[in-house]
Amino acid sequence: MSTAPRSDRRGPTRRRRLLRIVSWVLAVLLVLVLVFLVWAHIVLQGTRSAALTVWRDDRVSVRDAGDAVVMTPTGIADGVGIVFVPGAKVDPYAYMATFRQVVADGTTVVITKPTLNLAFFDRRPLTRFEAHAPDVRTWAVGGHSLGGVRACQLAEDRDVAGLLLLGSYCADDRSDSDLDVLSVSGSRDGLSTPEDVAAARDLLPASATMTEIAGADHAAFGAYGAQPGDLPATVSRRESGRAITAAVESWVRDLR
Repeated sequence: MSTAPRSDRRGPTRRRRLLRIVSWVLAVLLVLVLVFLVWAHIVLQGTRSAALTVWRDDRVSVRDAGDAVVMTPTGIADGVGIVFVPGAKVDPYAYMATFRQVVADGTTVVITKPTLNLAFFDRRPLTRFEAHAPDVRTWAVGGHSLGGVRACQLAEDRDVAGLLLLGSYCADDRSDSDLDVLSVSGSRDGLSTPEDVAAARDLLPASATMTEIAGADHAAFGAYGAQPGDLPATVSRRESGRAITAAVESWVRDLR
């Protein structure tokens, strides 16, 4: 009786093994993607009381534009607008309290809703968000933490007059630009540490204003509570908030 060559019998067996391996790899990748999507959608929620304070302030108008939260002054506008990019997995509404007084004083702030709540996945241009406030004459871009890194990338737009970094720093070289830059950091920031900010200083123009708030932590720049990996603040949220507002208001005056 003749039998099939051994090599012929091994062929189907190898193909079955290969199919099983491919199936397992695809299953693992699918699980990893699902886990990542769930993780990305678990955000640091904005503090309800801080958000309500902004909603109830009749000097500030807030509307959800779908891809952004748009804050506009109800009084006289100064013609300046800021496109602001949130930190990783931070609720955009958490930054309303940060800019409440700045908006009340006349500046428009458009807080983006990053793709998957992570700024480096968001490749939309500034014009997408600037379109929400067509009356603004002078635009700046800013961000907190990872959002600041993305803001540095967006700052290459020739129409951008200023760059605002809150608890952040640049990964792109903007040292030769004529941007009006304000970097506000905290001495107790455990994520964008003072050492990190100092190490990236040469990527900013020599004229950049560097302001460090003594005792402020990473979460001081948004109303969303404590953040894992951060250091305990040694000043109150109210005190650090006033210092942030004062620094941003002074910067905005230079943009007008």
